[in-house]
Amino acid sequence: MKHLTILVPEVQTGPNTLSCIVGTYHIFTEANRYYHQNHDKTMFKIELVGLSKQSVFLNGLLAVMPQKEITDIIKTDLIVIPAVAPNFTALDAQNTPFLDWIRNQYTHGANVASMCTGAYILASTGLLEKKNCSIHWSAETNFKQLFPNIIMKTDSIITDEEGICTNGGGYSFLHLLIYLVEKYYDRPTAIYCSKIFQIDLDRQQQSDFVIFNGQKRHGDEMIIKAQEYIEHNFAEKISIQQLSERFTVGRRNFDRRFIKATGNTPIEYLQRVKIESAKKELEISGKTVNEVMYEVGYSDSKAFREIFRKVTGLSPLAYRNKYNKSAMK
Repeated sequence: MKHLTILVPEVQTGPNTLSCIVGTYHIFTEANRYYHQNHDKTMFKIELVGLSKQSVFLNGLLAVMPQKEITDIIKTDLIVIPAVAPNFTALDAQNTPFLDWIRNQYTHGANVASMCTGAYILASTGLLEKKNCSIHWSAETNFKQLFPNIIMKTDSIITDEEGICTNGGGYSFLHLLIYLVEKYYDRPTAIYCSKIFQIDLDRQQQSDFVIFNGQKRHGDEMIIKAQEYIEHNFAEKISIQQLSERFTVGRRNFDRRFIKATGNTPIEYLQRVKIESAKKELEISGKTVNEVMYEVGYSDSKAFREIFRKVTGLSPLAYRNKYNKSAMK
């Protein structure tokens, strides 16, 4: 029988932490039951493992009592790391003992899966260096600043590389759990769990969930002003050359500073602002796709559709039909 370790972090974790812990325990317990019913074999021994006898969450409203402490677990096969605080800047001292333990278990053959911002704990171990990582789109900028050598995949719900899985975030950790059930049990068990818990199978992308807010915590005042200019004038024809001249900076230097500050080229930033505005119109208005296209400053429908699909993973029409109920009438 394999061993599944569900980590229970100490305090100062986000509200999604409990959902991740309970969801993992519930789904793997049901997968065990179904698999045993069909194969007369239990796949995993499932244990909640922490650093103390009790961890308190939600300002003391709820507490989790781990079954074991990490020092009791000599060997495990799969470690699940739940989400942690979204305003992460450094691993809380109370949780640092997890790091050596996770590294040691991985070195001795354990696989590791992080859920949403649980990737901060996983990244702090060093095991994600130069590997792909999915995380909630809202944490991307902060994560990049803290861990610049990790390859971000915020368009993906799940990444799986060299025994390390990461997950986009929010309640998409449920998709990761179904993925792990298929990986460790089999496809029939994954299908059963997807039906019992009503979770879509094989969901791959989180692109259409992203809300683009720009990135203005970088401290470059000139680039912040350039961002604000783009955001207020995106429907007009904006020349990046003229924009750089507006701030008396050479074009190459302007591009370099813009990329360093935001992670996007000025053209990419302009496109993201346009598409975000288009998304909002498609969600709430009765305008046609072409009307929205012109409103945000595009005149070429083919280019608009291609850029929209690149950003969201959906065509403008499919996006409107998904999020705007009145558009379906």
